[in-house]
Formats: sequence, structure tokens, C-alpha cells
Amino acid sequence: MPETHQEPNYMTVFYSLAVLTAVEIGVAYMRFLPLLVMGFMLIVLALAKAALVGMYFMHLKFEKRTLGIIAMTPLILCTLLIIALLPDLTGTNRKSEKVAAVQVETADASPAADSN
Repeated sequence: MPETHQEPNYMTVFYSLAVLTAVEIGVAYMRFLPLLVMGFMLIVLALAKAALVGMYFMHLKFEKRTLGIIAMTPLILCTLLIIALLPDLTGTNRKSEKVAAVQVETADASPAADSN
């Protein structure tokens, strides 16, 4: 006989998700926070919302632990991928000094050519 579980209160989960969304919007408008802190807070709130959705709407709370581990694997892989790509996403200027020097020389030479 299949095991039965008590049906969760979906309205409580809905209101919890609504409150977390309101907190996320509030954090996004806190311009006095450093961007790193704001980003960390938003990620934590998003993970909390994802956990609620996964546990109750996808019924992972009532499944075997191995299914939960399988569901967590993409999150772990995504986190590792983001950490591995962070050096490429920093937005630093990648131009070499030689290319920059040539651009400065051509910019300096352009006004002289126009005056002739």
C-alpha cells in the first residue's frame, strides 16, 4: 500500500513566497548596500524561494532522500560553473598596452592632419 502524507498548506507556501519576493524587491532598491552584499542577499533569498518551490510544489519534501540529492546536483554544478567563470566576467579591460599605445598615437595624429 502506498504511503500517504498530509497535504501541505499551499496558501502558507504562497504567502511565504510572496513575502520573500517583497523582501527581494526591497533589497534591490537599497542603493546604500555594496553590490556584493546586495547580490549575496538576493542569491540567498532566491535559493530560499527555490527550496520552497522544490519541497512543496514539486513534492520533494515527501520523496526519498536520493531524489533530493539528484535534484540538488544541477545547483551544485551551476554554482561551480559560475565560480569558474568569474574571472572572465569581471569586466576588466583586456586590451594590451601595445594596442592602446597605437590608438593613442592615431588619436594624436588625427588633429594634426586636419589642421593642414
